[in-house]
Amino acid sequence: MEGSKKDKAVVLFDDGSFYEGSAAGARGTATGEVCFNTGMTGYQEIFTDPSYFGQILVSTNVHVGNYGIKKEDNESSRVQISGLICRNFTNEYSRPMADEDIQQYFEQNNIVCIYDVDTRAIVKNIRNKGAMNCIISTEDFDKDSLAIKLRQVPSMEGLELASKVTSPEVYYLGDQQSDVRVAVLDFGTKRNILNSLAERGAYLKVFPAKTTFAEMGDFKADGYFLSNGPGDPATMDYAIQAVREILKLRKPVFGICLGHQILALANGISTYKMHHGHRGANHPVLNLKTGRCEVTSQNHGFTVDEKDVLAHSDTIEITHRNLNDDTVEGISMKSQPAFSVQYHPEANPGPHDSRYLFDDFIGIIRQTKNN
Repeated sequence: MEGSKKDKAVVLFDDGSFYEGSAAGARGTATGEVCFNTGMTGYQEIFTDPSYFGQILVSTNVHVGNYGIKKEDNESSRVQISGLICRNFTNEYSRPMADEDIQQYFEQNNIVCIYDVDTRAIVKNIRNKGAMNCIISTEDFDKDSLAIKLRQVPSMEGLELASKVTSPEVYYLGDQQSDVRVAVLDFGTKRNILNSLAERGAYLKVFPAKTTFAEMGDFKADGYFLSNGPGDPATMDYAIQAVREILKLRKPVFGICLGHQILALANGISTYKMHHGHRGANHPVLNLKTGRCEVTSQNHGFTVDEKDVLAHSDTIEITHRNLNDDTVEGISMKSQPAFSVQYHPEANPGPHDSRYLFDDFIGIIRQTKNN
């Protein structure tokens, strides 16, 4: 860290690759699945996105901390990543509106960081070999000892994590007098997703992830929103069942990221773990209905199986496709107003190309109510 004596930190990966660097943030040991994000800005929003829960983040952007920390930029109540790997970590920030420096922020949230390492080499290794677990330590530098600890870290595949990051209780957001009432299933929602709905006039009731369909009934929602979140969607039987019951109402449904995967699973379409996932703010997606390309913000390590979507082509259609690898980025049901996307149209951080999806959802709700 600039302007201070550097303490040692090390990181060991599942494939045996090992790096020595400098320590920042809290001191200790952190484990999790490693992933990388290619965004040039928005590190605070990334750190606090619940979809990153249980993961070690590699920042491909060289500088982290250079514009400080502003509390209102948080996407959840705390930092969600397990640890950070970056090239340069600095407390010398340039933004006058910042509340504190990143070192204070990481210490408060008990986040371990290693920097002064070759992040380009680390990212290339992940791209070649795929997602893997790793361990960062500022206290144990022995590879054999670290390897023993690393073997105890579970794979992300098969982990149910949404219940660990969801709100513990029901809460409301927006104008109580609104004519649009949206029930939100919170699998680890980002604040700006909820704000994007409330800003368009919706009154939201946010339910914990494991809320049953029956427990949501008293709200008399006009539409249902399925949020983003962490973990393997195939483990979430409780959510899949709730969405199946919701779909019987034939009311508008909108899903983002994990919510997109849950909508697919509720329709009998499977998901699978990707080689290394999509995370960044510059992923091109083709809207198959308009023919336009949208530059999108993304954060996911699982995706919907296209073969299964095509097998259900009588009821489901693909609406969006990733232009980098052709994976499914959006689906809709042909017989009712239910649709979802794999990417993040709220774009915190990221471009605003896809914010029309929130307008579409609110518009569909109003249209459905008037018919």
